[in-house]
Amino acid sequence: MSAAGPLSGAPVLEVEELAVTFSRKGEAPVRAVDGVSFDVAPGETIGLVGESGCGKSVTSLAVMGLLPKRGVSVTGSVRFNGQELVGAGDSMLRRLRGADMAMVFQDPLSSLNPTVPIGTQVTEVLLEHREMDRKEASREAVVLLDKVGIPDPVRRLKEYPHQLSGGMRQRALIAMSLACSPRLLIADEPTTALDVTIQAQILELLKELVVDTGTALVMITHDLGVVAGLCDRVHVMYAGKIIESAERHELFARPRQPYTGGLLASVPRLDASRGTPLRPIRGSARDAIPWTQGCAFAPRCDNAQDDCLTEVSGEIVPLEYDGPGRELRCRHPLEYPQAPPGATALGAAR
Repeated sequence: MSAAGPLSGAPVLEVEELAVTFSRKGEAPVRAVDGVSFDVAPGETIGLVGESGCGKSVTSLAVMGLLPKRGVSVTGSVRFNGQELVGAGDSMLRRLRGADMAMVFQDPLSSLNPTVPIGTQVTEVLLEHREMDRKEASREAVVLLDKVGIPDPVRRLKEYPHQLSGGMRQRALIAMSLACSPRLLIADEPTTALDVTIQAQILELLKELVVDTGTALVMITHDLGVVAGLCDRVHVMYAGKIIESAERHELFARPRQPYTGGLLASVPRLDASRGTPLRPIRGSARDAIPWTQGCAFAPRCDNAQDDCLTEVSGEIVPLEYDGPGRELRCRHPLEYPQAPPGATALGAAR
């Protein structure tokens, strides 16, 4: 749980059986997201974790309604405050985006307009959604930049993205996202390419946001250190599906899916002996097989057996209840003694 714990009330975001398929003429359709379901409550932080290509970012873009219309099929349900977003019109989505739901993108340099001063980019959110005049919006922009820790915010308003460091650009994006106090914030790899000191500052800023305002936060990351320090509940994704869901401490103490165990085992540790080799997951994400043939992780899994490559009742390794607050998609999960070395310590230390 966050410091204050999730606030009471209905979930802010409810995602049910979300599927995203990309199609190109002359090529087989690609199912990038395959039946993903989760929800997030006010004041709660959930993590979507997995290697590049597992469907995390596509899931977030589908939730925000930012996927292109052509060649993309989105099915399932995405409800924000009870309002269905799948199939919603552009005008409704534009009213929600920036005001009630916001997103911090992975690369601030490409997300910010390089030809427009930072101040203009922050104030346009205020002008659009909070009906301020330009003077009021400029004053509020200074407050926002100061709130996210950007030094000399008055001067920064006149500067362009290339004049800011990577950390300040990321802070500027967060300031834009916070401008209208959204009820839902999606952060897509917000600390990528930042040094560890700036990473810690950005994560602390996001944690304060959740505690102080009750914002629901969806953190998308491949960094399990980020998950250990920020998230309440974790959903591990692989090949477009959620394959394990658990409360943060329970996941680190007792990972059940071999893929989750592999992610934990591959994290470098300061308390390891000098010369201790890393234990990466063998193969790559491209080695996955279709879920219609078996468990997608089976070609890389040390626990795989013959039944991992067979279909049962039309459902491939269903996501099943695995004890209090846990769900698992695996026929041969890890037992507790097989938990990766240091997993318990990493989770408990956060």
